[in-house]
Amino acid sequence: MNKEIQLSIFNKNIKNRAPTKTIRLGSLFSGIGAIEQAFQKLKYDYEISFASDNDKFVKQSYFANYKISENKWFDDVKKIDGKKFKYKIDIIVGGAPCQPFSMVGKRGGLADTRGTLFYDFARIVKDSRPKIFIYENVKGLLSLQKGNTFQTILKAFQDLNYDIHYSLLNAKDFGVPQNRERLFLIGFRNKYNFFFPEKQKLKIKMQNLLEKIEFNSKYKLPEKGVKFVTSDKNLKKRYTQINGDVALCQKSNQQFNWHGDFIDQNKYFLSDKVKKYVLSPGTKNFYSKPQIDLEIARPLVSTMHKMHRAGVDNYISYGENIRKLTPRECLRLMGFPNKFKQVVSDTQMYRQAGNSIVVNVLISLLKQIDFDKIK
Repeated sequence: MNKEIQLSIFNKNIKNRAPTKTIRLGSLFSGIGAIEQAFQKLKYDYEISFASDNDKFVKQSYFANYKISENKWFDDVKKIDGKKFKYKIDIIVGGAPCQPFSMVGKRGGLADTRGTLFYDFARIVKDSRPKIFIYENVKGLLSLQKGNTFQTILKAFQDLNYDIHYSLLNAKDFGVPQNRERLFLIGFRNKYNFFFPEKQKLKIKMQNLLEKIEFNSKYKLPEKGVKFVTSDKNLKKRYTQINGDVALCQKSNQQFNWHGDFIDQNKYFLSDKVKKYVLSPGTKNFYSKPQIDLEIARPLVSTMHKMHRAGVDNYISYGENIRKLTPRECLRLMGFPNKFKQVVSDTQMYRQAGNSIVVNVLISLLKQIDFDKIK
């Protein structure tokens, strides 16, 4: 689909109050910049005071899509000195890694080293004293250790003397056809009459966001061939190339081997072996209904590149064939526009999309705030 799908949201009870001044943003666990995209879609003027992520591939995506200098980027959140930004930040946004709290993870909670990164979020808020902060995480945070983990986190925020509001919000209620429920916790430095946005009727389906990808089984490589063609070793040795501008030297028996030139047109389609696994209802202790072609997508996960069963992941039928979602489709399902540049591999793009916050949910939250009245 070449035409841009506008995933805008509208709440008839809220008047969009665009700020009159530039918003100073602090971005923590930045990922691919969901809050930055929200500001851009709302046409709010903003500047990045600092951003951070420890993933070098995330940094590549971030720098390719946003205006930021090296001195404002931090690979290690622990090295951010919030006191240097005291009263100089309007809003801090981020979600510490969700794996310690997720239902699909080991749920180590705050005992997991990734879980303790929450305290760095709280520390930077305490030291920098932004007017607003938004903290996002998975729904499982509420039930972990019978709710004690969330109560610990909530108390830590309340001890910062912020006016705290929290709620579960689902992406499908804010213009995006993805069943993605997340916890949003918002704090205001001073008392603010804040209300979470109302749910809106979903007007599009997942099918509205799909790319047009042709399939021709005659030219499709088996799974073993795909691994050979895409291996770093063979690409570096120039045994193969994918989407090359200049063809490699042709071989007389090229049609019988995996050396030479390839295009990635069919790489998202599943081989018969993989398709059989994907459509399996499960084994032993894992069973799920292998539905495909859903109108509202299942929650995107950071491990989409590995391909799970259809009861966990999202798949699309094409006649008798089945394919997985493309990275661009995943970005669309997270509210990112077509102009977002992919500068990393598909594997990394799947991870980055699955780890992001849905842009449209942030838009809905921002529209509930009159920045000019925040002190």
